[in-house]
Amino acid sequence: MSVTRRQWLLRAAAAGLSPAAGAQTAARPLRVVASFSILADLVANVGGPEVDVHALVGRDADAHVFQPAPADVKRVAQADLVVVNGLHYEGWLTRLVQSAGFQGPVLVCSDGLAPRRLGADADPHAWQDLASVRHYVTRIRDALVQARPAQADALRRRAADYTAQLDTLDRQTRADFAALPADRRRVVTSHDAFGYFAAAYGIEFLAAQRWNTDSEPSAADVARLIRQIRLQRAAALFVENISDPRLVQRIAQETGAVVGGTLYSDALSPPGTAADTYLKLFRHNVQTLLAGLRRSP
Repeated sequence: MSVTRRQWLLRAAAAGLSPAAGAQTAARPLRVVASFSILADLVANVGGPEVDVHALVGRDADAHVFQPAPADVKRVAQADLVVVNGLHYEGWLTRLVQSAGFQGPVLVCSDGLAPRRLGADADPHAWQDLASVRHYVTRIRDALVQARPAQADALRRRAADYTAQLDTLDRQTRADFAALPADRRRVVTSHDAFGYFAAAYGIEFLAAQRWNTDSEPSAADVARLIRQIRLQRAAALFVENISDPRLVQRIAQETGAVVGGTLYSDALSPPGTAADTYLKLFRHNVQTLLAGLRRSP
């Protein structure tokens, strides 16, 4: 959902702004608030100098348990565009937007996707499939073009360049995993964030926690997972950057499975580290999975 030029002028008039003030606003970078770091990176890649983007949930942080602060309310109130994932990922968003009195456009990147489901619940982690991210990039491009039509050519060019990188990475990922024997494609992670990845690239992920991390898995859930690992002989276990590693370490001790490294599920890593952009995050996850699965007994 985006604001048209006519709608903007009506809002500007209601606020007492002149057309000159409107032109000055259009000349500055678009103030974009993204719900979490992965979306902020996508917006920055498409928007370039046309946007000033801020992530509410920062790097190495968990959006499932995020609690907005007064500074977040202020940022949303001052934004020109809010970009979110949807699929009930940001359970705190509606309350935050209402508290900020935000009346501008909210872009839901997952709108139009067919989500993975378990019963009536939708899995929100669609960014773990590169095809879904192509959809996200298209929706971000269209929203930014509508907000900044004078920069449409540059926005479309950056979106096309980024999509080409996604396509190249997708082809390579499919080829890499296709070369793995079928009995080396079962792994364990902290929570069920990789279902889209599993469906796209033929890897089976087992997890103690479901899609949301706002509560600890029960002892029965952990025991059930340990039995499943022993029965199905999972090849490797992986820690997530947003999760407490002790759960995976305990499962490794109980089952003898190899801990294969750290995966990045819901957040980027700090600047200058292994997964500080979405493309680096995805490449890191692929290479970490491949290395762990290839060396597991």
